[in-house]
Amino acid sequence: MQNLWTLKALPEKDIVNSLEESLGVSELVATLLAQRGIETYIQAKKFFRPKLSDLYNPFLMKDMEKAVERLHRAISSNERILVYGDYDVDGTTAVSLMYLFLKEKCQYVEYYIPDRYDEGYGVSYKGIDYAKSNDFSLIVCLDCGVKAIEKVAYAKNIDIDFIICDHHRPGDKLPLAVAILDPKRSDCNYPFKELCGCGIGFKLAQAYHQKYNLPFEDLVPLLDLVVVSIAADIVPMIDENRVLSFYGLQQLNASPRIGLKSLMNVSNRKDTFNISDIIFGLAPRINAAGRIEHANKAVELLVHQDLYIAKEKADYIDSHNFTRRELDKSITQEALAMIVPDANSTVVCSEKWHKGVVGIVASRLIETHYRPTIVLTESNGKLTGSARSVSGFDIYDAIDACSDLLEQFGGHKYAAGLTLKKENLTAFIQRFEEVVSTTITAEMQIPKINIDLEMPMQDINMKTHRIIEQMAPFGPSNSRPVFMTKGIIDNGSGCIVGQDKNHLKLAITDSDNSKTLEGIGFGMSDYFSTIKEKQPFDVCFVLDLNEWNGISNLQLRIKDIRRNASL
Repeated sequence: MQNLWTLKALPEKDIVNSLEESLGVSELVATLLAQRGIETYIQAKKFFRPKLSDLYNPFLMKDMEKAVERLHRAISSNERILVYGDYDVDGTTAVSLMYLFLKEKCQYVEYYIPDRYDEGYGVSYKGIDYAKSNDFSLIVCLDCGVKAIEKVAYAKNIDIDFIICDHHRPGDKLPLAVAILDPKRSDCNYPFKELCGCGIGFKLAQAYHQKYNLPFEDLVPLLDLVVVSIAADIVPMIDENRVLSFYGLQQLNASPRIGLKSLMNVSNRKDTFNISDIIFGLAPRINAAGRIEHANKAVELLVHQDLYIAKEKADYIDSHNFTRRELDKSITQEALAMIVPDANSTVVCSEKWHKGVVGIVASRLIETHYRPTIVLTESNGKLTGSARSVSGFDIYDAIDACSDLLEQFGGHKYAAGLTLKKENLTAFIQRFEEVVSTTITAEMQIPKINIDLEMPMQDINMKTHRIIEQMAPFGPSNSRPVFMTKGIIDNGSGCIVGQDKNHLKLAITDSDNSKTLEGIGFGMSDYFSTIKEKQPFDVCFVLDLNEWNGISNLQLRIKDIRRNASL
């Protein structure tokens, strides 16, 4: 699949010069900052040195006063509180956070995660019935619930109140909950709209402490859970998310809770974790619990205080992650064979596929067929699955246009979940293809690599890497800078590496042979013939460290290779 290389526009020279002078940084760093909307010394200071005091007043969020009052009444009256949440990483970390927060304040608190296969996504009648039969009078619902109108009404009729902490798009109507904390509500003026579910749970805890004059510092240990959820849910790494992640990473690396530390150990990654390590090391393992068995296993691990038991639970979850990888691989191969080649969308379905990996498979399919994709399987007599989109295309809106054919759906611009009756599948595939065909543009159908700057080889050095690392934590809207270097050649040492012989190792030099740098292209063995032509080629890359036996060397992590454009 050919990628379109897009070089970002250069910012105004006056802004770059001003940043160079006020910060004492190079033109390259000043340009990178200006490209990210950081144009003044004050903005740069806030960016490089975020403070917890930068967090917004939680009472700016609609219904926060109601939520805190109801929570306090439940705590003061010794009511039984049930913490309810989704089975993904955001949901399980949010449930863990709220459970640990309330455990310090009330006598009767439990958590409940719906079974992915028996109950499906979101609030379930079974969960509400469990609350009723066990005398819970308040449900604090995290990372779901904003569209659970009938189920919240059902709970209300049996004297169970709901506080909803969600970050998904609401529908036209809202549930009859005591409070609905969701920055995406049209009537919510909260300054930052992109918190994850766990982040909103943290804001509720912050508001409670603020209202009743409790130390904010007591909440800081919860930030290791918040950063894991932010990383896993791929929310924009700006504003409050940047602050929470900055301090969350400090907590995760300095004093993580026992469950997370056990997962860090089994992930076999480096000692100091960054956002990428969470995404590839921790998140898949936490998710695997709910995909293969039950997400309760993840929460049990995250809230456990015993080191030996936590290690056992981490090993158990790690074994589920191995099973998940095998399922992912086999189902992806089956799904690839079912794709209609000339369509603008992909909808594939098999009743035998494992429900827990359909979202991962949808993402895999986009890697080879770059278009809005839905993967469905059978669950409880209906078809259910996950949708993933391509850059610029709103898959939530596209699914909404087919809502008359669906039982339920929900999600975001780039990811969603849906359920439909089996007899509606053919009509849904046809309608979804029609909607995508009439709304997607040709530009959206080409995978893009956004390049920050062109960088000559002589500017690639360890000092530049160290400065760029200070721009972390990286994520959407603050991606690790991508650079382009033109007209380089392999010095003859390039080779294919890896257990499956699918990675490309390079030793590249410029036309003057004045400097040689190592590079690694994961999954890029197909480019081996290009670099062996002995003709100049262009690369786009991020700066990375290759750490081996305690020694760190600068390397280029290659994102794409093309023949030199001047040839």
